[in-house]
Amino acid sequence: MSQISETLGVTQAGSADVYRKITWRIMPFIVLCYLCNYLDRVNVGFAKLQMLSDLGFSDAVYGLGAGIFFIGYFIFEVPSNLILHRVGARRWIARIMITWAIVSALTLVVKTPFQFYLVRFFLGIAEAGFSPGIMLYLTYWFPARKRGFAYGVYYIAIPLAGIVGGPLSGWILTAFKHSAVMSAWQWLFLIEAIPAFIVGFAVLFMMVDKPSKARWLTDDEKRLVTQAVEREEGDKTAHHDARAFLSDRNIWKLAGVYFCQIIGLYGISFWLPSIIKDTGLKNVEVIGWLSAIPYIVAIPAIILTGISADKFRSRRMHFSIALVIGAIGFAASGYVGQQPVLAVIALSVAAAGILSALSLFWGIPAAFLAGTSAAAGIAGINCVGNLAGFVSPYMVGWLNVTTHNNSIGLYAVAVFMVIGAFAVRSISGKLADH
Repeated sequence: MSQISETLGVTQAGSADVYRKITWRIMPFIVLCYLCNYLDRVNVGFAKLQMLSDLGFSDAVYGLGAGIFFIGYFIFEVPSNLILHRVGARRWIARIMITWAIVSALTLVVKTPFQFYLVRFFLGIAEAGFSPGIMLYLTYWFPARKRGFAYGVYYIAIPLAGIVGGPLSGWILTAFKHSAVMSAWQWLFLIEAIPAFIVGFAVLFMMVDKPSKARWLTDDEKRLVTQAVEREEGDKTAHHDARAFLSDRNIWKLAGVYFCQIIGLYGISFWLPSIIKDTGLKNVEVIGWLSAIPYIVAIPAIILTGISADKFRSRRMHFSIALVIGAIGFAASGYVGQQPVLAVIALSVAAAGILSALSLFWGIPAAFLAGTSAAAGIAGINCVGNLAGFVSPYMVGWLNVTTHNNSIGLYAVAVFMVIGAFAVRSISGKLADH
């Protein structure tokens, strides 16, 4: 990096200024996009508090419906990322956001389990490619040594979605409880789809595909950023065939690790309001506010672990520790029983661990994949790992119904997380911490 900086007449301090400028220019809007994405994906967890009784759905029906989203997501993930790599992030991310907003709003017309499954499946198709697309997009702007922080900032959107979505959803369910037009949970899907629709159109005007097209960078700054990334590409796996990732053992190992991690992520995302409700609380608005606390705690944890992992260049170790901590918190949340304070504390530990691990994970494949291989590899890991998004809510819902014990599903989620924490050690440190 120093050689590139000197060649372009940019000092090392100037290089830091360039990346600071990029961070402040692109990351806040990307965080906003992901906040909208995550809110529309998991608001069904709050709708569940009233939707199930209105429609006569069981926990098993809810779990299957919440999870079937990821089947559609799985099928279209890799094709979506390859299209993004070809046509550019600006147009494709806008398309994704606008279509998912429309489909999410259509959840309000659901009356039967089959309709619920169908709309969730199409929501998965609409959203496919968004998250790995953003992961790929960030590789165009940040070299590997700076991506830990960038990914950490990006994943702050998840706790922000919890902080905003919890109280907002609780308020909607309370304020529209006696609406003569439609049920409160239907209003929830409609109102929370609007931001994604608006931001989707804003992407067309605010997102820049690559540094070379950024009008707010000087020519020297554009070359600095582009050459810093290109210099790393030569040290990475650069397959010309997008299908080559199918034969890469490391990618399949990472897909397995990601699967175990996502079991935890969607365990907390889809069931957190229900876990708090099971402590004996009945007021939906209070549940909404309490559900924001774990996400507030997670924000500094995400930032600090990202900075620490970059500083010590030890992504694997930080990832493993964070995921084990998350597993302990999640298991504890199923053990505390009718004690809301202890449940929120346990869920805060779980959220901090799970979300910190998530922000660290994508720095590992990004460290050794390049070009089309990165587009296909990142999407492949994401789509295989995200099958856990189907397994996790369905597994917890099925165990709740079968065992008549709402804690068993939480323990099962924690076990998967521990497996993932140890499985990541199978990836070579030279690759993971490159």
